[in-house]
This record gives sequence, C-alpha cells and structure tokens, in this order.
Amino acid sequence: MRGSLQAYKQVSVNAQLASASPHRIIQMLYAGAIERLIQGKAAMEQGNIAVKCERLTKALDIVLSLRDCLSMEDGGDIAKNLDALYDFMGSEISRANAENVTQPIDDVIGMLREIKSAWDQIPAEYHYLTETN
Repeated sequence: MRGSLQAYKQVSVNAQLASASPHRIIQMLYAGAIERLIQGKAAMEQGNIAVKCERLTKALDIVLSLRDCLSMEDGGDIAKNLDALYDFMGSEISRANAENVTQPIDDVIGMLREIKSAWDQIPAEYHYLTETN
C-alpha cells in the first residue's frame, strides 16, 4: 500500500511540475525542503538513522538546487545574500546530520519558512517572468 501511495504522490508532483510556473516550482522546492527537514528531524528523534540520513540528504539536495537556480549576474545583492544563506543552510544540514543534533534543523526550517513566506507574497502577474521575458 505504501508503495502505491508513493507512486501516486510522484505522479501528482510530476503533473504539477509539468504545468507549473517558475515561481510555483520554487515554492514547491521550499515546501519540499521544509517537509524533508521535518521528516529528518523526526527520524533523528526516533533513532532511525537510515531515514534521518536519507531525508536530510534530500533536503540538502533541494537547498543546493535552489542555490543553483540563482542568477548571480541579474540578481544583484539579493542573489548574493541568498547564495550565502543557502551555503550556510547546507552547512547546518550537514552538521545536524553528522552530529545528530536537531537545533540546526530547526534553524534552517525557520529560515526556509521565512523566505518561502516572502516568495508566496509575490504578485501573480510576476509568476511567469523569466530571464527571456
């Protein structure tokens, strides 16, 4: 049953991605990173090392993907600040995983929620803007 649910979720995510604006994709990445961090923290607290490592690694991959999406040439100070923040988040996720401590996870979740909240407030007319527009 769990495998079927996972397959359904994957199809749902793929369908959303196929029709998503660049803005929506970034929202999904933030939500995914937050979700994986929460799951990783829960696994850590339950002593499930394998799941902890897998979830925190996925969260780290998402944060690195967000970092890769930055346009350093066009983004100015905002892109530079986000680059440094994503670098810090990556270090904190790695530290939490290696040292088996939850505080860095809580800190990164807080930062991601704050950035996502700001991102969510971008007016709809800007959701499809890209570098080529």
